[in-house]
Amino acid sequence: MTTPQPEPATADRLYALLPEVYRLRDAERGGVLREFVDLLATQLVALEEDLEQLYDDQFIETCAPWVAPYIGDLIGYRPLHGVADRVRSPRAEVAHTIAYRRRKGTAAALEQLARDVTGWPARAVEFFERLVTTQYMNHTRLHARATPGMRDQEPLSWGTRMNGAFDDLAHTADVRAIAARPPRRAGRYAIPNVGIFLWRTEAVRLDRTPLTPHAAGDRRRFRIDTLGSDSTLFGAPRTEEEITHLAEPEDVPLPLTRRRLAARLDASYGNERDLLLAKAVRTAAGVWDTTPVPASDITVCDLSDLPGGTGAWAHPPAAGKVAVDPELGRVYFGTALPATTKPVATHHYGLAVPLGARGSARGEATPPLPHREVADGEAPQALLDGLADGGTLRITDSDRYGALHTVRTATAGAGSPDTVVWVRADDGARPTVVAPDGLRLAMGPRTTVVLDGLLVTDGPVVLEEQGDGGNRTVELHDCTLVPGESRTADGRPAHPERASLLILDPFATVRLTRCVLGPIVAVEGADITLTDCVVDASAPTAVAHCGRPAPADGAPRTVRDEAARATGTGTEPGAGLHLCESTVIGGIHAVELDASNSLLVAELPPGDEREAAVWARRRQQGCLRFSYVPEGSRTGRRYRCRPDPADPPGTRRADRPHFTSLRFGDPAYAQLAAATPDTVRRGADDEGEMGATHLLFTPRRESDLLLRLDEYLRFGLEAGFFYAT
Repeated sequence: MTTPQPEPATADRLYALLPEVYRLRDAERGGVLREFVDLLATQLVALEEDLEQLYDDQFIETCAPWVAPYIGDLIGYRPLHGVADRVRSPRAEVAHTIAYRRRKGTAAALEQLARDVTGWPARAVEFFERLVTTQYMNHTRLHARATPGMRDQEPLSWGTRMNGAFDDLAHTADVRAIAARPPRRAGRYAIPNVGIFLWRTEAVRLDRTPLTPHAAGDRRRFRIDTLGSDSTLFGAPRTEEEITHLAEPEDVPLPLTRRRLAARLDASYGNERDLLLAKAVRTAAGVWDTTPVPASDITVCDLSDLPGGTGAWAHPPAAGKVAVDPELGRVYFGTALPATTKPVATHHYGLAVPLGARGSARGEATPPLPHREVADGEAPQALLDGLADGGTLRITDSDRYGALHTVRTATAGAGSPDTVVWVRADDGARPTVVAPDGLRLAMGPRTTVVLDGLLVTDGPVVLEEQGDGGNRTVELHDCTLVPGESRTADGRPAHPERASLLILDPFATVRLTRCVLGPIVAVEGADITLTDCVVDASAPTAVAHCGRPAPADGAPRTVRDEAARATGTGTEPGAGLHLCESTVIGGIHAVELDASNSLLVAELPPGDEREAAVWARRRQQGCLRFSYVPEGSRTGRRYRCRPDPADPPGTRRADRPHFTSLRFGDPAYAQLAAATPDTVRRGADDEGEMGATHLLFTPRRESDLLLRLDEYLRFGLEAGFFYAT
């Protein structure tokens, strides 16, 4: 039986309970009693809400976050670090504690435990079930056959099944002990061994992104990636509803292979699924009418380039059909599309490090009013110009915007707050701003421009020198300024020598948070702060941050000249640079340098005229702490940085970080590899990873998982975990 909830205590209800004679006298005396009742009602409302919360706090599903450890203490729950964003509250683990103990030692319980502790999809494998054994002929086990069928392609697939989490082939025994954590290569297939496979790559959904033509004027061949590169599509994992269910390939974020998509096209293709293609046509009213491509017209095949360098793709489809290659992210229409038709795709891509413009949730934001919305590739420049006195332009989809070229701000009046203009992408959207001449910031003094969630390609973000001495603030949140300006078809940077951010005003303050960008050119006097960012100059020997060189001939220079010439020499010191939990690939030449929990990966090639790969002119200022700084760097004082100058010269290179991938666009881009030494993987001030991956708290998740596995393993078993991605 449900207990009726009390009516909220309001001032009107309380005042009506008083005798009428008191209310009449109070009206004659100016309403002093009414003011007292208003104050009393405010406290009663707070008391009622507190009583309701106290009732909710008795249940782990509805309690406040701070109550969860106390409820866990009643059942003997041992709290862990709990610092990772997805496992900050132990609510899920406390709620499942009783279920864990009832199924203690089973693979299902260990799998759910790993998922709750780390926040990553997991799969538990009891390796003794994968052993080759001599079977009793009266009790054969057909699933444990010693010799696999050579015609069964799925189990023999090296990338998805063999030696992985879903490998169901039999193996010979391995007597070595299982590794506690990667990358140590030790035994797997033994009787006491239990393996936990973890997926660190997330499948992020993008809705109705426009396809990129293979070449100008080509209306048959397209790439799904908005930058025009080959990219692997991912499958969206389904939600497991029962703790007793062991994860299957459909429950984890896996790359879509051609065979897998073709075999389960009906389950993978369509709205709210892994992939959907559609054709959009603009109506007379200016609205895009979208028609999905039916599954009966889809064929899955290999669309690789044909040999000979002709640029032709293999397996062109028949007229009316549409060929899809999920491993390359290519789409081939059998019939050429009209110029008025825009092909779009809803798909998932892999993301291991949640940085840059990504289309996933980015958290709370409080943009200023007034708001203007834009979608479907409409021209937003006129709307943005109308917000020069302050406001927000919201982009609600993942289309391409080529007409957005300038963000203007008007100077606030005397005594008024600073003008703020915000260009923001909605959560779930990743708009692509195509700026061949650069995205220019035309800012008056005492103004702020905020770019949030944008993918900027074909040109840099530019703040020209204004010459009035006024302060200006530029903020970039969750943005991607494509390193190398754009990408080639095979994913390489088209112009690695060009900068992505040009700050030419010496009175500018620039703050970047969770961004990915190419080299930075900033003049002395400006101040740049990067938090949880990746600055990628495409190679450690290139220049990632420097100043603006003096013109050699006095001729005017374009934005492209500025972007290329500065990073080509790097001899002029750039603005003061402050790094916090960031990764920089390339050399740094700054007036002043601060770094905390950061990775500075740079090398000085032979014959380079720079004094050092990382060089600060004012070395009496600035401090580097808990960071990786290459040998020979000339910086301010350091505190617990790697490599330590006190170490023997022959051992310093052992601290060098290793990355899973430094190719922009890869799912594991900028992710520290498991082979990275612990001096870097656990070298931050909180024993986390140095660099931009610090926000993942990977070492702490690993430690928490090992502690929990030790608690819930059966006696005599040994467990270790492996990174599936």
